[in-house]
Amino acid sequence: MTEPIEILKKFWGHGSFRPPQAEIIQTVMSGKDTFVLLPTGAGKSVCYQVPALAMEGICLVITPLIALMKDQVDQLKRMGIKAAAIYTGMTKREIDVTLDNCIYGNFKLLYVSPERLKTEIFIERVKNMNVNLLAVDEAHCISQWGYDFRPAYLEISAFHKEIIPGSPLLALTATATVRVVNDIINQLGLKDPEIFKGSFSRDNLSYSVRKTEDKDYKLLEILQRIGGSAVVYTQTRKSARQIAEMLNQHGISSDYYHAGLDHSLRSRKQDEWKNNRIRVMAATNAFGMGIDKSDVRTVIHYDLPDTLEAYYQEAGRGGRDGKKAYAVLLIHESDFDRIQSLFERAHPSPKYIKRVYQALANYYKLAIGSNILSSFDFDIHDFSTSFDFKSSEVYYALKKLAEEGFISFNESFYHPSQIIFSLSREELYEFQVAHAHFDPLIKALLRIYGGELFSSFKSVSEHRIAGLIHLKISTVIKQLEQLDELGVIAYDRARDKPQIAFLTPRLDASTLPVQTHNMEERKKAKLEKLHAMIYYARQENVCRARVILEYFGEIPKNDCGLCDVCIKRKRRNKGEHTERIREILLYELTKSPKMPEEIVKNYPDDDKEAFERVIHTMLDDEEIQYDDVGRLMIKP
Repeated sequence: MTEPIEILKKFWGHGSFRPPQAEIIQTVMSGKDTFVLLPTGAGKSVCYQVPALAMEGICLVITPLIALMKDQVDQLKRMGIKAAAIYTGMTKREIDVTLDNCIYGNFKLLYVSPERLKTEIFIERVKNMNVNLLAVDEAHCISQWGYDFRPAYLEISAFHKEIIPGSPLLALTATATVRVVNDIINQLGLKDPEIFKGSFSRDNLSYSVRKTEDKDYKLLEILQRIGGSAVVYTQTRKSARQIAEMLNQHGISSDYYHAGLDHSLRSRKQDEWKNNRIRVMAATNAFGMGIDKSDVRTVIHYDLPDTLEAYYQEAGRGGRDGKKAYAVLLIHESDFDRIQSLFERAHPSPKYIKRVYQALANYYKLAIGSNILSSFDFDIHDFSTSFDFKSSEVYYALKKLAEEGFISFNESFYHPSQIIFSLSREELYEFQVAHAHFDPLIKALLRIYGGELFSSFKSVSEHRIAGLIHLKISTVIKQLEQLDELGVIAYDRARDKPQIAFLTPRLDASTLPVQTHNMEERKKAKLEKLHAMIYYARQENVCRARVILEYFGEIPKNDCGLCDVCIKRKRRNKGEHTERIREILLYELTKSPKMPEEIVKNYPDDDKEAFERVIHTMLDDEEIQYDDVGRLMIKP
């Protein structure tokens, strides 16, 4: 067995682990169930990726975030590590090949969404895998008291006990209150787990709330005063675009980002920001997940988030290089009424939810009992228009249907074109001889992507293939589709639209088992979180960092000294201290003129410096003066 530190050096290029990564890895490799609560950017993924490489077998990683799943798999592949992912939107053939590779191909990590655990094909294939670890990322999703509950997470415990009982279980999350931590441990059935909790304290991050009548003016003021890379979070796509346009008009290079942009455009914008060709990214909360940019100096929230968990995660993307950074929340008094109004809209009635579910079934022409885990392109505007719904209301109904476990709704989905050869090398050669007009395309595929096309699906670029053989992209796509029809390849063309998937067989909407009581309980829990966020934004007397730490159950030793509340207190205290020194000086000089050193000799060094500053100020203000021998005296 290779030592973890050697794996870290070989694949990550680091000479040492961050605390407490080494202890977590040793605990996991000893076979113990483990719970890890580490803030964003603390390196949670290494805690299961390194053990996966150190031990025989494959690590099964459960995460609901398709974008993060793909990002991590791509990164691992670039590092030379065999990793794969299965998620809603893949074809049955892709899933079949991927599972075979994980059984026979010496793969080390397999990322799956929690919904996959219920499917028969997945369960049967996993039984043939040597699973060395079950890692549950975003573990807070198992708790209805968490901020992003996913009912499919409730299936993990049974899957673990029944299918892979010998594998240790590692649960990881970046944000969880004490109540949520306990719920995670109970719901996952962790046996006497080792618990690792990192501090939520960010010593280099200055939190502040700026109340203003003009957010644009205040935003400009902050960005002009604080240099460096920045993110501006806003709640709507329209606002993100408008903010970027406004900043560009004032000479601050900016762009905007949201889930409604196509994949290539999102990638380009993200790349330009990461490489500092664009200074400011104005974005919805679709931006940031999986982005590792250490030199962000400012994270500004233009709108009030609805939970402290979300705010902490997004604000925490600033200052990951350890240098000072600023997290600023802009507030207008109207924001508090607006966010509470949005909260009510975000919780539609069960009757409306059932109407939207029935409309989905009609939209896709689904019969009752059909289409479990079938995935469909989804255009919310076309759907809403077709059934005379408001798009904003449909959006929240879809979120509730997802929360209840009936569908998954992925707003930001990109699946690149995928190809695998369906013929053996010998059969392919015979085909090339018999069909010469396909020969240039087949040779191009082999030249660019190599022999792996015979064993696994590969992401391909029609644009690159077209450039090599000097054909139009449309011609290349047509030929690939023809090869697919002829059974030479399996070709799954790129998709870049939001996806809806039915996680259960299509149900009768009139009897849709919506858990009304549970929905009300979760609504109450979310309302508590909203009130905690409002308290953070409104209060002006308690250290901002202290409010955040205490929310997550951490008792701070001291106030941060960096937030707006602490700075105001320092200024106020300094003013009070200055006035006290002025009164001492006037009292002493009323009795008789004195040399400066005679007055300050009985005070600490810090006070001596303060006395000197006050003396200079009083001299400038002509309250006191020097006499002929250099003593201070009250000016007549």
